[in-house]
Amino acid sequence: MKKIQLAMISASMIGMSATAVNAQSQFEGAYGQLGIGFQSVVPSISNTSITSPGGTRYNMGTSVDTSNSFTGTATLGYSFLVTPSFLLGIGGEYSPIAGQSGNYSYTNSQLNPATISGSYKLKNSYNFFVSPGIVIDKSSVAYAKVGYTGASIEADGSNTNYTGYSLGLGYKKFISGNIYAFGEGNYMSYGNKTATGSGPWGGGGSYSASSTSSANVYNFLVGVGYKF
Repeated sequence: MKKIQLAMISASMIGMSATAVNAQSQFEGAYGQLGIGFQSVVPSISNTSITSPGGTRYNMGTSVDTSNSFTGTATLGYSFLVTPSFLLGIGGEYSPIAGQSGNYSYTNSQLNPATISGSYKLKNSYNFFVSPGIVIDKSSVAYAKVGYTGASIEADGSNTNYTGYSLGLGYKKFISGNIYAFGEGNYMSYGNKTATGSGPWGGGGSYSASSTSSANVYNFLVGVGYKF
């Protein structure tokens, strides 16, 4: 009887081990992926002022448009299987595609001209992230992303570099061999940046200007990847 019980326990343990092996995620290891999708840049401008040569400060009303455009990213990363049901990934991604231009303006009725306008666009964005994931089955995983992000905003030929944090959610599933498909949504928050400048004043001398800006960026991507 004891021999039968031991045999049953051994068979049960072997079955459990086989199940664990079969459940092991295919996503463990190095990967690379390319994504395309939609991006929305929502900038904010505040505390904008121009100071005349005589020291008079003119506070400016500001207006800035949201920029919506096509985007794309290239990503390299590595995923560690912490437990049979939990993956932890690390990675870096870069977007080589500059966003669509948006318009901005500064206004004060006491100045001549009363309105100063221009355009901006987001470019050279990057993101370094950690990515905890829940293994749904051997060939699919749902994941989150938390990262450090940066980008450059070009405004009328002048570049300002921004940094901040990123958050994301996504899903991956193998479709053939080592090739998988994915979809994800990301949010990037770029913190306040104060810029100063100067230029010629109409009545002689030069003025000084100051402005604080920030931006929130949203993107939604689909693409394919390869597990090395």
